[in-house]
Amino acid sequence: MSKVIVGLSGGVDSSVAALLLLQQGYEVEGLFMRNWDSATNQDLLGNPDLNQEICPQEADYNDALLVANKLGIKLHRHDFIKEYWDDVFIYFLDEYKRGRTPNPDILCNKYIKFKAFLEVANELGADYIAMGHYARVKTENNETFLLRGVDSSKDQTYFLCQLTQQQLEKTMFPIGHLEKKEVRKLALEAGLITAKKKDSTGICFIGERHFSQFLSNYLPSKPGHICTLDGIVLGEHLGLMYYTIGQRKGLGIGGNHDYDQTPWFVIGKDMVTNTLFVGQGISHEVLYSDECIVEDVNWISKLHFTGSKEITAKFRYRQTDVPVVISWINHNTLRVTFKEHVRAVTPGQAAVFYQGDVCLGGGTIDTVYMNHKKRFY
Repeated sequence: MSKVIVGLSGGVDSSVAALLLLQQGYEVEGLFMRNWDSATNQDLLGNPDLNQEICPQEADYNDALLVANKLGIKLHRHDFIKEYWDDVFIYFLDEYKRGRTPNPDILCNKYIKFKAFLEVANELGADYIAMGHYARVKTENNETFLLRGVDSSKDQTYFLCQLTQQQLEKTMFPIGHLEKKEVRKLALEAGLITAKKKDSTGICFIGERHFSQFLSNYLPSKPGHICTLDGIVLGEHLGLMYYTIGQRKGLGIGGNHDYDQTPWFVIGKDMVTNTLFVGQGISHEVLYSDECIVEDVNWISKLHFTGSKEITAKFRYRQTDVPVVISWINHNTLRVTFKEHVRAVTPGQAAVFYQGDVCLGGGTIDTVYMNHKKRFY
């Protein structure tokens, strides 16, 4: 009988993952990950953890424990606080210093959930690990493939694009073939306390609120001008790190009588002059691009292509796939040419590549172009 260690988070998805593995005859144990030190109300630098009441890890642990007891499985608990700080949070801060918009969830999967977690699971005698992600794994001809989850509205392969063959070979996604409503139904039928629990959103250590306040704990705010492309000053921004390309809300520049009431959007940043550029209209021309350079590419497939390859890509989570042509610049950098103009492709975010249901891998968007001219994002 194979032993599987499930990442039991206190949510419904991981709860049902454990339930299904038990029903399939595996020896199952749970492992709760603690990635942020909210229990002592401070971080590794001694700064107050403003998120303590927003991201209740202890409540999640208690829910995970209730689920484990209900299923009759052992629940381990392990601190990954230092690993999270070193491998995820420092990168998160560095990207914001550059004025970019990072995606820490992808690094959390790469370094914490499928690396540090896997190492602890191996020490516990695991043959496999399992997570409650909406994704699938298939092994064929001595190669392991990462496939989209059947529920397209919940598919999480975008966040798993940095996983390797070795990690995927040891990983199960027991709910990847289900839709969310089916997962909740199974949890309800099994009497699991998480059956109706609200899905968590936002970055775990920040939660759903107070992002600006949290970030100011680590990075000094540098207010500056909000300008049109013509150089007209419309207002003041709080700091470039708080804004992302294509953003509409939170600009504080509505009601200017010199312009019509068409909404304003962030269309660019100048880190040298500390200027935030805005333009009117959700389809402002400066928001569109036709090419980008993607760095630090993780290519999951064992087959590395030469020349160019026609596939699809996502530049944001839940974005509709975009047809693209990719070609290698060097061993981990891709030139990505879009077959149609794409809105708000943002440096720091992930570009994730697909061929049908197969997730081929992904990397970090570095530079964005339109008609071979660099966008000032």
